[in-house]
Amino acid sequence: MTTREPEEPAAAGTESRPTANAMRRALHRAEEGVALDAAEAAVLLQARGADLERLSAVAGRVRDAGLAAAGRPGVITYSRKVFIPLTRLCRDKCHYCTFVTVPGKLRRAGEGMFLSPDEVLDIARRGAEMGCKEALFTLGDRPEDRWPEAREWLDAHGYDDTLAYVRAMAVRVLEETGLLPHLNPGVLGWTDLQRLKPVAPSMGMMLETTATRLWSEPGGPHHGSPDKEPAVRLRVLEDAGRSNVPFTTGILIGIGETYTERAESLFAIRRTSRQYHGIQEVIVQNFRAKPDTAMRGMPDAELGELAAAIAVARIVLGPAARIQAPPNLVDGEYGSFVAAGIDDWGGVSPLTPDHVNPERPWPQIEELAARTADAGFTLKERLTIYPEYVRRGEPWLDPRLLPHVTALADPDTGLAREGVRPRGLPWQEPEDAFPAAGGRTDLHRTIDTQGRSADRRDDFDDVYGDWAELREQAAPGLVPDKVDADVKQALSVAADDPTRLTDAQALALLHADGPALDALCRIADDVRRDTVGDEVTYIVTRNINFTNVCYTGCRFCAFAQRRTDADAYTLSLDQVADRAEQAWQLGAVEVCMQGGIHPDLPGSAYFDIARAVKARVPGMHVHAFSPMEVVNGATRTGMSIRDWLSAAKEAGLDTIPGTAAEILDDEVRWVLTKGKLPAATWVEVVSTAHELGIRSSSTMMYGHVDQPHHWLGHLRLLAEIQQRTGGFTEFVTLPFIHTNAPVYLAGIARPGPTMRDNRAVTAMARLLLHPHIPNIQTSWVKLGAEGAAEMLRSGANDLGGTLMEETISRMAGSRYGSYRSVRDLVAIADAAGRPSRPRTTLYGEVPEERTAAALASDGHLPELLPVLGD
Repeated sequence: MTTREPEEPAAAGTESRPTANAMRRALHRAEEGVALDAAEAAVLLQARGADLERLSAVAGRVRDAGLAAAGRPGVITYSRKVFIPLTRLCRDKCHYCTFVTVPGKLRRAGEGMFLSPDEVLDIARRGAEMGCKEALFTLGDRPEDRWPEAREWLDAHGYDDTLAYVRAMAVRVLEETGLLPHLNPGVLGWTDLQRLKPVAPSMGMMLETTATRLWSEPGGPHHGSPDKEPAVRLRVLEDAGRSNVPFTTGILIGIGETYTERAESLFAIRRTSRQYHGIQEVIVQNFRAKPDTAMRGMPDAELGELAAAIAVARIVLGPAARIQAPPNLVDGEYGSFVAAGIDDWGGVSPLTPDHVNPERPWPQIEELAARTADAGFTLKERLTIYPEYVRRGEPWLDPRLLPHVTALADPDTGLAREGVRPRGLPWQEPEDAFPAAGGRTDLHRTIDTQGRSADRRDDFDDVYGDWAELREQAAPGLVPDKVDADVKQALSVAADDPTRLTDAQALALLHADGPALDALCRIADDVRRDTVGDEVTYIVTRNINFTNVCYTGCRFCAFAQRRTDADAYTLSLDQVADRAEQAWQLGAVEVCMQGGIHPDLPGSAYFDIARAVKARVPGMHVHAFSPMEVVNGATRTGMSIRDWLSAAKEAGLDTIPGTAAEILDDEVRWVLTKGKLPAATWVEVVSTAHELGIRSSSTMMYGHVDQPHHWLGHLRLLAEIQQRTGGFTEFVTLPFIHTNAPVYLAGIARPGPTMRDNRAVTAMARLLLHPHIPNIQTSWVKLGAEGAAEMLRSGANDLGGTLMEETISRMAGSRYGSYRSVRDLVAIADAAGRPSRPRTTLYGEVPEERTAAALASDGHLPELLPVLGD
């Protein structure tokens, strides 16, 4: 590209050109390696001529440092792909798009609403014969929401929605051709990403811009397109990061955004990339006006503008970012864009056109290699999943895709193997697949004697995301509440009728201390007595945590281990059944079974676990599988949540624990966890379970990065669900155990709740859930005997279970052991001055035979029986 004088900005808006001094200052800061802010980036986006050459030189050095660190200096990559336009129907109305069409045009052209399976596989097979390794699935967003013809096609072919068809075709491509699917189905929710991750090594969606006005204002390029709202698209990037999906995104320049808005889009991508480490590449694409579109008269983004955008993207995103410019949109100016900092040319197809830019043919791969060499670089082929993620493996690469990726990836570099053509490999899991048992299977016993091997995992600095970004994100939630309501008046209302408490009054009571707190607890205790009487209930139960291998990335959890960690373990089905049988011998009426989200665990394995227990001990109540496990099972099997729960019930599931709730406010959840289900999905799971007659407990973990207003919102939500479904058996208070929790070790969370907090939460749970959830449970494993007795004086009526084994809280640092005998629990009730009785899961009477067996053994499992099969 020849040097030119600076040009007028092409972007829309009212920004004035930067002064020469502002440009010199921004360039100097970039050259010195000083971090730029968005205003400086906006200045540099307008660099042209000699200024652009200086900017590109900086960007090139940053890129070169990143390639050297990645172990491939001087290499620019590309992916050999086929383009599979699964459907050209879409519910959006982008004003520049020629890819999308309408049903009438498809019919007139003799085409279906979707490509048929045969058409999909024909494209994929021909691509495989030509050495392609990527199958790029491109389609419109949820066309069935707009077009009845799309809905009819899906119904006729047996698919619930477009994403179900995408998933099915991805599996067919994997099994019959060996090409690796890269999915671009538009906006995806968290659950959608879980559904698709097992069938695609990577996915993508262009952010395009964060300029909301281009979506919200009439005449804007995205007006009338629900999926183009920037907040929605940013959430997709975040959910992909939370789900450990290698994700491609990018910006589209020249659609009417200002330079400041363009810079803000890059900074938004950087924030997500830093927080989750999941952005595998960023595309910088220039707008090209197309005939027969509303924006056909808009000028194209000129190439100097594109080069400046690439260079600024490189500097803002840093050396580790992979930055791509589509080679068919650069008008032959390859060298200028290499100089500006790209390190990837994207997907290039020897078979299919670019269906999004059909007027721009792909360059021949040989020509692309030659032009790359002219710029001083070597062109090498990569896979759709970038080498960094190939080498990272779990949790970024689902085990079911590992054989397909391994067959095509160079084991040393993670790039594509030279001279290898893909071939179909099985994807479906065997019917009887279950992870191999092994590891520290005696952890339930030795955690009390030997402790854990280390206070943290050795991938602590990477697995949970960027701690610095997280501290910034957590800051708003740590600001103390402002309390305006009068505590005395709130106490009066609570004593008279707690259902009349306003939010302001409830918040004041959640902050109560001293005599006011004492009065609050007395009121809650009175309500407890009037509601459920004086008896303290408990259950003879055994916890069975069948695996602690998990890659979800919950930052409060000290239980989860990688499969290679010293404390990792997985039980066999026989070992699970053995432990249930032992519990029955000792008088148990329930087993509570939960485990980590083991990447090798099939979605049907949960059914096998329930069946194994019922086969061994038919009378045992199976209380199992948190909402997170339910979603994991459903997405891995491709079933809906409702169908999966129905199948689990048929297999022997009786009730589910309402764990995985933490705080049902995503502001807090996304600090506490990287990849756990959103609050809305938790609500969907428990509500669906209740509708199917599967009751659940409800829980709240508090005392970390939360404030009392979060507790209030959580309790109000639980009360609303209970009024609608009536399915909660109890509410369980779960004080945060901080000692070994990653979020505490990183200096973000506080060291658990105070005794004041515990009393206030217990009392207010009694009042705010009254009369809908009558049973309030306290946790002896987290509070100890004295703390539990105090909660019984503050509104609680239930002590939970004997547990027999407990590893989750103990791994986090709880000091109160792993089991309590019946006599121990009775003693806690005695300390509170209350009678006690055993109960069932549903708070019914326990058969005399079970009570006698429990008293005879006294619940001391480790002293009475060895653990079979350890």
